[in-house]
Amino acid sequence: MTVQPSVEAIKILRERTGAGVMDCRRALEAAEGNPDKAAAILRQQGMDKAEKRSQRVTSQGIVEVYQHLGGRLGAMVELNCETDFVARTDQFRDLAHNLVMQVAAMNPKYVAPEDLPADDQDNAAEACLLAQPYIRDPGRTVKDIVAEVAARTGENVKVKRFARFEVGSDQ
Repeated sequence: MTVQPSVEAIKILRERTGAGVMDCRRALEAAEGNPDKAAAILRQQGMDKAEKRSQRVTSQGIVEVYQHLGGRLGAMVELNCETDFVARTDQFRDLAHNLVMQVAAMNPKYVAPEDLPADDQDNAAEACLLAQPYIRDPGRTVKDIVAEVAARTGENVKVKRFARFEVGSDQ
């Protein structure tokens, strides 16, 4: 016998994840009413959908800039998506801001592990932005956060490039 989730439980899960009503209902049924398990199910489904969209062209987006330490440290991130409509959403802008903060704090060298040269001895989890633990939730990677926004927006979302500048640094 499947657990019939309440309207309130569906509403709370929908607000938490941004998933559709029926997706929330099915996830709660599969998780036997456990909201944390349902959120994990939805997150995995979202990542699967994001993976399917990964080949779509991302020609729209924004450049987010951050400056810290009285102008001694700065970072920029170019975040791309499929449409300018999504690029203007708060969710997309928040992601761009969080990514530029990640770049400023963690100083990655490359966007993704695929960009790491074969002769580079750096650890991908430290050197690659998408492989790094997310500074606001170390249990998840930056790639997970990007995939979550891609799932919520229904578009392919990609980190195109980034730059980090620090006065007195050779990098």
